[in-house]
Amino acid sequence: MDQHRQSETHQRRSIGARKNPNTEAAILDAALKLLLAKGGKGLSMDAVAREAKAGKATIYRWWPTRGALLLGVYARIKGAHVHADTGCIETDIAAFFEHVFEFWQKDAGRVFALIIAEAQSDLDVAEALAAYRSERINDWMTVFERAKERGELRDTVDCKLAADTIIATAWHHLLTNRLDVKGSDLARTLAYGVVKS
Repeated sequence: MDQHRQSETHQRRSIGARKNPNTEAAILDAALKLLLAKGGKGLSMDAVAREAKAGKATIYRWWPTRGALLLGVYARIKGAHVHADTGCIETDIAAFFEHVFEFWQKDAGRVFALIIAEAQSDLDVAEALAAYRSERINDWMTVFERAKERGELRDTVDCKLAADTIIATAWHHLLTNRLDVKGSDLARTLAYGVVKS
């Protein structure tokens, strides 16, 4: 293959590899609008493409599954979050619950609850949600490492299991509409099993 044809082939492969911010925003806005108006079942790639006036191929290139698109919508609402460093594992956990429960009382909570619901019957969404959960568990490792360095944790603590329990507790409260629970009360119970007495 000559140099000119190689260049053309490379250009074709590169089209759409980098997200156009305006198109990305239009697609995620359209997906959010459909999700809030019609629920998870109303969110198809065809419907998003029509609403966003975007090519379906572009959507699939950037979000290859419905699950990836749903988590993309939620990630955009969520933004970046860094766990608080309060100097104590119990108050770190409490700060997390207070933050996420307040955040979930807006559209973000409804969106995330819909994602969890969709994961029960859609394998692509279930896989995307499992990957998201694993990332959140890894985020908690920084918090537990700090607690270890402070000498707070019992030697037998499984930090990944403890992180998974915190996340599962938060998700359970979202799905059972109990976001008015005090984060400090939940943190006290959860910290009891991991900190030295």
